[in-house]
Amino acid sequence: MTSQKPNYHIASIPGDGIGIEVVQATIQVIEKLAKILGTFDIEFTHIPWGTAYYKKHGRYVSEDCLDTLRKFDAGLFGAVGAPDVPDHISLWGLLLAIRGPLQLYANVRPVRTFPGTKCPLTSAKDGIDWMLVRENSEGEYSGQGGCSHIDQPWETATEVAIFTRVGIERIMRFAFEVAQSRPRKLLTVVTKSNSMRNGMVLWDKIAAEVAEDFPDVTWDKMLVDAMTVRMVTKPQSIDTVVGTNLHMDILSDLAAALAGSIGVAPSSNLDPTRKSPSIFEPVHGSAFDITGKGVANPVATFWSAAEMLSWLGEKEASKKFMDCVEKVCAAGILTPDLGGSTNTQGVVDAVSKEIERLV
Repeated sequence: MTSQKPNYHIASIPGDGIGIEVVQATIQVIEKLAKILGTFDIEFTHIPWGTAYYKKHGRYVSEDCLDTLRKFDAGLFGAVGAPDVPDHISLWGLLLAIRGPLQLYANVRPVRTFPGTKCPLTSAKDGIDWMLVRENSEGEYSGQGGCSHIDQPWETATEVAIFTRVGIERIMRFAFEVAQSRPRKLLTVVTKSNSMRNGMVLWDKIAAEVAEDFPDVTWDKMLVDAMTVRMVTKPQSIDTVVGTNLHMDILSDLAAALAGSIGVAPSSNLDPTRKSPSIFEPVHGSAFDITGKGVANPVATFWSAAEMLSWLGEKEASKKFMDCVEKVCAAGILTPDLGGSTNTQGVVDAVSKEIERLV
C-alpha cells in the first residue's frame, strides 16, 4: 500500500519592488521541482499585501491577515517598502504586523560563500560558513515608546527595548540546539551588557543558564562592537551566532556582504513550536532602483524557498534544489549584481534545466 504524497499550501506574498519579480521566479522553479521529483505537491496562493494594497485600502494587510496566514503551511515573502511611503510605516504595516502576533521568534540566516560569489575577506581563506540566529519578536523592535512636544525644540522620542525571560530563554535554547546540530558545536552569544545594564545583563544571565543544558556546545560571548571586528579579522573562529533583534539585523547584513553578496542571502522567520506557519524571505529588500528591469537576483529567494522545503520536511528535495542552483551559479550564469550578464528569467531557465536533469 503506497502512502499519499504530501501536498503543501504556501502563501505567496510578493510585496513590493523586486519582491514581486523574485517570488514569481521562485514559484516557477519550485513548481518545476515538485513536478520533476514527484515526491510532493505544492500549491502557491497569491496574497496581494504590500504598498499597492496600502494605497487602495489604507492598510498593508487585511484585517483578518493572521487567520488568513494560519490556513497555510508556510509563506514565501518578497519584500516591503516603496520610495513614497516612510519605511517605518511599510515595515510595521506588513512584516512586523505578521512576525510579532504569529510569534515567529527565530530569524535564521545561513551565511556562506556561495558559488559565483567571491569572499572579499583575505582572512577567510576557505570562505565563510556561518549560521546566524536573531531574536525576532522583542528586544529593540518591540514598538514600545512614543513622541511628545512634537515640532518643539524640546521634542522628545523614546524607544523602549523589551527583554523578557521567556523571550530570551526560548531564542537562546533554539540557538544552542542549532549549534549542537552543526559539526563544530560552537556558539557565540552577542551582547552589549557593558553599557546596556538591564536587558542585556538579563540576556547574559539566561545565556549562562541555558548553556548548562548543552555541555557539548562550546560557547562564548562577545560585545556587538567587538563582534564586527572579529567577523572581519577572525572569521574562522565563528560558526553559530545568536543576538538581539537590532544587533543581528545589522550583523547579518554585514555577514552577507563579507560572504560575497547580499543578493544571495536568505532568511527564515520561524515559529519553532510550529503552531503558526513560518515565513521565508530574501534579505535584500525591494530595490526600487532596479525594479522592472528584469535583472533582480532570484538566488536569495531560491535559497529561502529551499529553507522552506527543508522546514516542511522535504530535506532531500531542498538539497537537490540547492545543488541545481549552485551548479548554475558556478557555471557563471549570474545576474549583474554578481558580475554576470544574465537576467532574472535567464537564471530561472538555467535552474529549470538543471532540475530537469535530476531525472
